[in-house]
Amino acid sequence: MKRLLWLSVLVLGAGALVAPLAASSSSATTSRTAPVHSTTTKAPQAGKFLACMVTDTGGIDDRSFNASSWQGVQEAESATISGKYLQSTSESNYVPNINQFISEKCGIIVTVGFLMGDDTASAAKKNPGQKFAIVDYSYSPAIKNIDALVFNTVQDGFLGGYLAAGMSKTHKVATFGGLKLPTVTIYMDGFWDGVQYYNRQHPKLTPTKVLGWSEVTQNGSFTGDFTNQTKGEQLTATFISEGADIVFPVAGNVGLGAAAAVKSADNSGGNVNMEWVDTDGCVSAPQYCKYFITSVTKGIQAAVKNSIVTTAAGQFKGGNYIGTLANGGVALTPFHDFSSKVPTTLKNELAKIKAGIESGKILTPTRSPV
Repeated sequence: MKRLLWLSVLVLGAGALVAPLAASSSSATTSRTAPVHSTTTKAPQAGKFLACMVTDTGGIDDRSFNASSWQGVQEAESATISGKYLQSTSESNYVPNINQFISEKCGIIVTVGFLMGDDTASAAKKNPGQKFAIVDYSYSPAIKNIDALVFNTVQDGFLGGYLAAGMSKTHKVATFGGLKLPTVTIYMDGFWDGVQYYNRQHPKLTPTKVLGWSEVTQNGSFTGDFTNQTKGEQLTATFISEGADIVFPVAGNVGLGAAAAVKSADNSGGNVNMEWVDTDGCVSAPQYCKYFITSVTKGIQAAVKNSIVTTAAGQFKGGNYIGTLANGGVALTPFHDFSSKVPTTLKNELAKIKAGIESGKILTPTRSPV
């Protein structure tokens, strides 16, 4: 099922995937009976293959999985392919937005996010001739007319946790989520396990503690959505007051609130940094790049682009694609401003761990497997 072995990879130690991002914005109004505002990058032309995307509630410019998915649509556009999206401002928009695109006879409908899994499956079964792709949801058994794109982010989350433990001066790091969904907690599991692995590899050092999550108990901190930046700022400020000097938010736009709290702490003389999620934060939120040690990413845009391009070429396959460290579907980004600050020994350790995860010698447990 590892169908995207050609995904582009940049090098960080043993390897890293940069997830560039170009966000678009759109105004939208909530509706329970009709689709919300539609946007195209170019006016669709007769005879063109039409790729249609339905966003999750985080919006097209969430600097996370919605924006990455839209970037994939934009990268797929060509002389023969055009793209458009409908924005969901609440879960009640999912079905009307999908139905609107079915009525428009889109060549492929891309739905984004775990919460759209059931509605996408229902639409696919009712319309077996319509081709779909979905980001962050897979099916067992696979559904023939859905290209399910999932990412084993416990792997790069593990690397992110190990890195955080190696960089922490207070021996306390923190993570939190937006909603308690498997696509969120899989990152948090990896981060937690990476910290524990660092502690085992360095038994003579003070153990690093993770605030906000435990892979063992599956209990932790969540803001309740992917949009309220104030909640992210408040929760991060709490973690900082408890001693955390590195924070890893898995919460879409809520993470911008976390970055604001980190900036505030820095302006007050603290030495607090963070890791971004899904995309390269130095691209999607460059105003906070100086605080991003790295970003724990998944190659959504490349996977979405590939799904659209192959479908337009008549080569749609359906089934489940799993992005991994080995095939370039997940990775840490380069360290950017921290390139000279991350010790060479730690970089070398990360490279060895990456190779160990890829070979199966180092296990990355999670209660939310893809």
